[in-house]
Amino acid sequence: MFETISYETRGKTAWITLNRPDKLNAFTSLMHKEMVSAIKEANKDSSVRAVVITGAGRAFCSGQDLTGSTDGTDYGEVLRKGYNPMVQALVTMEKPVIAAVNGVAAGAGMSLALACDFRIASEKASFIEAFIHVGLVPDSGNLYFLPRLIGHAKAMELAVLGEKITAQQAKEFGLVTKTVSEEEFMLEVETFAEKLSNMPTKAIGLIKRYLNKSWESNLNEVLKYEAQAQKIAGESADHQEGLHAFLEKRKPVFTGR
Repeated sequence: MFETISYETRGKTAWITLNRPDKLNAFTSLMHKEMVSAIKEANKDSSVRAVVITGAGRAFCSGQDLTGSTDGTDYGEVLRKGYNPMVQALVTMEKPVIAAVNGVAAGAGMSLALACDFRIASEKASFIEAFIHVGLVPDSGNLYFLPRLIGHAKAMELAVLGEKITAQQAKEFGLVTKTVSEEEFMLEVETFAEKLSNMPTKAIGLIKRYLNKSWESNLNEVLKYEAQAQKIAGESADHQEGLHAFLEKRKPVFTGR
């Protein structure tokens, strides 16, 4: 089905794997298109309640494949046609997305990880804002997500100095959800994804939607959004199940509806 990525479902989780290990999973225009298609497939599949994005081989993603770039390359157009639709598809998908960072996440590969809702990193993983080393600016939502995760000053430091940081440093900065040993990495990702896939998916989607809107909203607007979200959540089957389980003193069984 795909040439540069692989897509499979395991239980209630969709796994999207960047699959150019010989190129450290560097992005190409075809990979952009295939990523958007895979994200949309996971979004429309009602049986999918969580998504994992990871990389084949020893890297998560090394960023853009620059081998085809020339002096006249319009990088703005590359972003508009390739990266931006991918990031927008991730952010607007109302299902939780986990970046399983198995190795280096550099440049746009780091941006991809930032665009996900959670980041679980192998202890051998690393992150680098590689753009500055080729005279470019962080993109693919990087300048939006990074300061929101770690603050303006630290984001400026990483973006301008372009120094590689370890998984442990990323955890200390608040960049990743957790770090895991290489031996336990995949098991931890699977466990975390399963946990999310068994939670009330509609409520998670609403949280994701209105957290994103909150950055550009004032308090009164956020209060209105919360009321809208709570009305929708309150009418869901998962709320009814959660309420009944609470009253019956049992663990709820959510269905994502």
